[in-house]
Amino acid sequence: MTARDRLIVGLDIPTIGEAETIVKTLGDDVLFYKIGYQLAFAGGLEFARHLASDGKKVFLDMKLLDIDNTVAKGVENIVKMGMSMLTLHAYPKAMKAAVEAARGSDLCLLGVTVLTSMDAQDVIDAGYQLDSQALVLRRAEQARAAGMGGIVCSAEEASAVRKIVGPDMAIVTPGIRPAGSDRGDQKRVMTPADALSAGSSHLVVARPIVKAADPRAAALAILDEMTGAL
Repeated sequence: MTARDRLIVGLDIPTIGEAETIVKTLGDDVLFYKIGYQLAFAGGLEFARHLASDGKKVFLDMKLLDIDNTVAKGVENIVKMGMSMLTLHAYPKAMKAAVEAARGSDLCLLGVTVLTSMDAQDVIDAGYQLDSQALVLRRAEQARAAGMGGIVCSAEEASAVRKIVGPDMAIVTPGIRPAGSDRGDQKRVMTPADALSAGSSHLVVARPIVKAADPRAAALAILDEMTGAL
């Protein structure tokens, strides 16, 4: 895969109009977009369909978690939307239900391990007895066992996770920040080049691109850095 195949621009913006402007500005330089809760609840699901029909890849970041049947039925409809990636929380029963529902499709299911906005203390406060890295690795093992297409984790854990999941599963890492950029609310972050070197297969970059004064220039700079690391 080229850098263009690996860069996912997060459309973490409030309106479809702003999303359309970003996509138009980035043009053919960017192939892959992430749509999460913020845009999804502002008409983003229909926009995701339009992006897919226009030849873009879409990572639908819904972090599904529910009873098995509800997860399965949701995944079945997301397959029909033509999405390329979908997240769900990496709970074994939910992952197994999703894998069965997506069987035979091109949808890559991603298990979310530990959010990159959480550190070790946050994990303890949430009631887990494992520290954040141990929890990530356990969920990576469970995702592989369930037959998932990949996982979402911090780039800090990518190297250890790659040893668990092998060469073929996707490792998608948010919390990517070019050197010198603001961390925002992310606590476990890494530069694009370092993340790829650590074993990440796809990088999610939102604010450093969509909030930049020149989004296209920001995206091209990140793509150049990624290309140099491949």
